[in-house]
Amino acid sequence: MWRRLRTNHAFKVAAGTTFASYFKLVARTTRFVIEPPDIFETIDERMPVIITFWHGQHFLTPFAMKPHHKAKVLISRHADAEINAIAAEKLGVGTIRGSGATSRNDFHRKGAVSATYEMLDTLEQGINVAMTADVPKIARRAGLGVVTIARYSGRPIIPLAMATRNRITLKSWDRASLNLPFGRGAAVVGEPIFVPRDADEATMKAARDLVQARLEAATARAEALVLETSDAGADSV
Repeated sequence: MWRRLRTNHAFKVAAGTTFASYFKLVARTTRFVIEPPDIFETIDERMPVIITFWHGQHFLTPFAMKPHHKAKVLISRHADAEINAIAAEKLGVGTIRGSGATSRNDFHRKGAVSATYEMLDTLEQGINVAMTADVPKIARRAGLGVVTIARYSGRPIIPLAMATRNRITLKSWDRASLNLPFGRGAAVVGEPIFVPRDADEATMKAARDLVQARLEAATARAEALVLETSDAGADSV
């Protein structure tokens, strides 16, 4: 049944549209705390930027930016990801189709080469790029993909973590959070990470470790914020 549905274009459009409408509801009914509170002013000064986050924390990321912040998100070419791509487009976020790779063969088969060039071109046009830091099937461990884009584009990496108190944690490889409406939420942004154009292997690995550390810290902080009982400082994304 699912195999037939996943190839049906009308079903994918309907599902993507439904998901987009649902997450608009979640965003509108969630009381968000933003940290740091002046992050939008900081990002505006550094655009375009590379926004990165963990797999499974991506559902609300389109709402972490202001309407004038143009962005495109990297989404896998896998058939099951087509619904995510449609939902992103419905939310006003452009898409770049490709995927991270865990082997040299995957780098070509999954469209990593063409996606890399498209992301670099997008940044050159002044449009932000959003992508997960971890590669498929290896959750919460940063890969070199986002660091490579930062190296060749010269643009800063902005680590982002979003969490809601009301959610269902799915039994998927990425421990995805299905955010629920009517509760507390947090959007936490880590310090920007710059990667020099002449970075050698050691520098690239150090930058990847820094992405790992700052995403872990942002995630822990977002989780702590949604558990706080006080609504002081609540804002809307």
